[in-house]
Amino acid sequence: MEDRMVSQEAQYDEESVESSLRPQTLAQYIGQRQVKENLHVFIEAAKMREESLDHVLLDGPPGLGKTTLATIISNEMGVNIRTTSGPAIERPGDLAAVLTALEPGDVFFIDEIHRLPRSVEEVLYPAMEDFCLDIVIGTGPSARSVRLDLPPFTLVGATTRAGLLSAPLRDRFGVLSHLDYYSHEELQEIVERTSEVMDVEIDEYASAEISRRSRGTPRIANRLLRRVRDFAQVQADGNVNEKVAVEALERLQVDPLGLDHIDHKLLKSVVEKFRGGPVGLETIAATIGEEADTIEDVYEPYLLQIGFLQRTPRGRVATAKVYEHLQMEVPEK
Repeated sequence: MEDRMVSQEAQYDEESVESSLRPQTLAQYIGQRQVKENLHVFIEAAKMREESLDHVLLDGPPGLGKTTLATIISNEMGVNIRTTSGPAIERPGDLAAVLTALEPGDVFFIDEIHRLPRSVEEVLYPAMEDFCLDIVIGTGPSARSVRLDLPPFTLVGATTRAGLLSAPLRDRFGVLSHLDYYSHEELQEIVERTSEVMDVEIDEYASAEISRRSRGTPRIANRLLRRVRDFAQVQADGNVNEKVAVEALERLQVDPLGLDHIDHKLLKSVVEKFRGGPVGLETIAATIGEEADTIEDVYEPYLLQIGFLQRTPRGRVATAKVYEHLQMEVPEK
């Protein structure tokens, strides 16, 4: 019983730390300068008019802070936030239950909004445009439509696959914001802020090393910092210096460019088994034993960003940078 209580307390502390890592205001939010400045203007204008903020669509790779921005929007507007995800809303009734419970001005955040069922999406259209719900009661000739009025609210949608959003849904968002990968300097600032929250002693060389290997993504930077902290506590004096950071990251199989063993497996597959490509995504997935969606959403965007892969009509192609990084000779075509 005591062990269970200790476990629950540890879990609560972990969740508390995780929550404290998220900035609560736009002023605390690091990076995404253009998005942040524009949102500040839109939020202040809405507050001056005493209106709810227009609907906001946030798109970009995973881990860049879309959920955090949704929370910040609610904080800056001084309203509550209701959070769900596209796959969790299976029927129009599920959506209606959430919408009718909103208070005026509330933020309704839908993560992975591109995965909303089409039947749910169609119910969402009048809710976004006219703040009403059209509910059909009964079936057959006796069926009738009832319109329910909703309080004004702000829908914040987040997606990693903006191309999968239907045009009618996308067009109903008044604010479209794309989040880009972070610079090393921005990530270093995030790592140092996180270390303060977690009460971890870290020098600037170690924070720079972690930021360089974080694939331009704050979520990865914070995760690597936690694991480096573990190595520092067990194998050093608890302080994170450059030597401890480099050794820990090497043990975690994260190379100086932030590529892990899956990235290396993927790149070596393209280079060694398909002579650098072109090769189809499904073929790569089958070869390395990963889901095609995982490769396309998690691994490929960064590899494209740093110029290691190219997308062509015939498939993926490894660039000369891959051979240089893997210290391999470019094969003759």
